[in-house]
Amino acid sequence: MKKKIVLFMLAGALSVSSLTGCSSFKADDVVATVGEQEITAEVANFYARYVQAQYETYYSAYLGEDMWNSEASEGKTYEESVKESVLETLEDMVLLEQHMDEYEVTLTDEEKQVVKEAAKEFSEVNPLEDKEKVSGSEKAVKRVMTLMAVQMKMQDAIEAGADTEVSDEEAAQKSMQYVSFPYTSTDDEGKSVDMTDEEKAETKEKAEAFAEAVKKESDFEAYAKDQELEAKIATFDAESKAPSEDLVKAADQLKEGEVTGLIETDGGCYVAKVTSLLDREATDAKKESIVNERKQKLYTDTCEKLRKDAKVKVNDEVWEKISFKDVKVTIKQEEKDPYANEVQTDDVADAEEDADAQEEEDTDADSDKEEDADPDEGAK
Repeated sequence: MKKKIVLFMLAGALSVSSLTGCSSFKADDVVATVGEQEITAEVANFYARYVQAQYETYYSAYLGEDMWNSEASEGKTYEESVKESVLETLEDMVLLEQHMDEYEVTLTDEEKQVVKEAAKEFSEVNPLEDKEKVSGSEKAVKRVMTLMAVQMKMQDAIEAGADTEVSDEEAAQKSMQYVSFPYTSTDDEGKSVDMTDEEKAETKEKAEAFAEAVKKESDFEAYAKDQELEAKIATFDAESKAPSEDLVKAADQLKEGEVTGLIETDGGCYVAKVTSLLDREATDAKKESIVNERKQKLYTDTCEKLRKDAKVKVNDEVWEKISFKDVKVTIKQEEKDPYANEVQTDDVADAEEDADAQEEEDTDADSDKEEDADPDEGAK
């Protein structure tokens, strides 16, 4: 079945302000060459500002006003890290576009029309001065949106080749009920504080008593409730780290229905009972996760291969002129998502038309019933 294609686009209004004197570059300067195809400065700048606007809008509260100078990883600022990702993504999008025929991928006339209309909308709702700062010409916006649309469809096509068969054995998830006895308490202000050594000893003694007694009980959860304790549920496999790596390691050695006994960690004590060696719901969810991981790996590996086989040349002198420190860009918040447009394939559009038609039919039927009814019936 065809899927609905959603193009996430900056087709709304931006808030743009200069922070320093903007670096000068010409729109047709070349930032990178992928094979024989050039990525111009205006295309690179607009896509970079598209990404910057998302960071400025949604992450600046967490990363601070000086986010672009802050360290993202050792020896690399957020600006350097994000710009590196931006350029690599642009290069990948161009590479994917060059290989569309191999995957029988095309943009439909409807999708092209949405791109065209979104680019026009962006041009109409943003002032000329702001558009110039982000290289937001209608031509550049249309080009970036086209590349984004191609990337999405190519990713779907590539991932369709991933192996989706996952056995129960490979994805098996067990389940357990457990009770925790943390070595922390809550103070009068609701904050968590470490227990004293004496309090920890008392907690451990309580946990030991529970561990010994619950072995004789058939209903782990009911007994925990009788002791005014909460029995929680967790699913796990040998690689799980929660709720405690030591607890998982112990539970993974047990048969269904067996109890771990006391498991002490730096943070407290645990006691658990294995309730299933194959939790169906958790195992199916794990299968889906494994398939998604395979799809993502296939896509990533394919992009890396295309990159390795292609000649990619970067003009650092031009790329360095595009800086997040000279222009601040955010998305103007509106009730309607200003940077999302939907492109629907024929089957989705038809389904919605059928639904609308059915609604109209139901409405007409109700109207006919009202017209056929005796107008004096209510007065009798």
